[in-house]
Amino acid sequence: MLLLKKRVKINAFFLFFVKAIIYSDFLSSLILLADEKLIIKNSCCGSISSKGEFLLKKLNESNVESLWLSHQHVNWETGKPDKSVNYKGPGRKTHCSAFAAAMAKQFDIYMLRPPEHSQILLASAQVKWFKSSEGIQKGWKPVESIKEAQTLANEGNFVVASFESPDPKKPGHIAIVRPSEKSLELLNSQGPDVTQAGSTNKISWFVKAAFQHHKGAWPDGIKYYFHSIEKFK
Repeated sequence: MLLLKKRVKINAFFLFFVKAIIYSDFLSSLILLADEKLIIKNSCCGSISSKGEFLLKKLNESNVESLWLSHQHVNWETGKPDKSVNYKGPGRKTHCSAFAAAMAKQFDIYMLRPPEHSQILLASAQVKWFKSSEGIQKGWKPVESIKEAQTLANEGNFVVASFESPDPKKPGHIAIVRPSEKSLELLNSQGPDVTQAGSTNKISWFVKAAFQHHKGAWPDGIKYYFHSIEKFK
């Protein structure tokens, strides 16, 4: 009889323990769900769609922080050095425009790139090209605001932030807008999130910092353009 009572107590304790774990997991799930809804609610530009997640994955896998490095002459499409370490000729400085064009090509999107234009001063040439008849014919469209730029990226469109240098002898800059559920406050103070090559190669950064070395760029000198992505595989 005593043994039976002990078994009942043990079983009751075990049942209580199991219920506590289940309840704890349930509460954790509710908290995570609430946090997720809060993030989406506070997002300036909506949630990241499945297409946006795919774009984000491709950008994160670009290895841009190890390729398209400044002060090396690189293959525009792979970002790998294609000349010796002793090379001192032109085309070594930064490769923002080559990286942007290479990533666009992965989605079957054309933007001005070699061999139609050399890597030298390519970013400024790309800005001019986006608004040209050829750029429009190729599917590029202007974006009216930073909020629209971030929203389009979240929806899974290929969006670029670009700056044409006022000095034709100095380089401009270009970066790819990456999907982000940042707040409106951060969007207004930082601009959209970006992935870029340049003087600093970054998987995840923001426009204000990315264009800091280009006088007159942030905020009003930066122009945004987008192209829809049809290739998702």
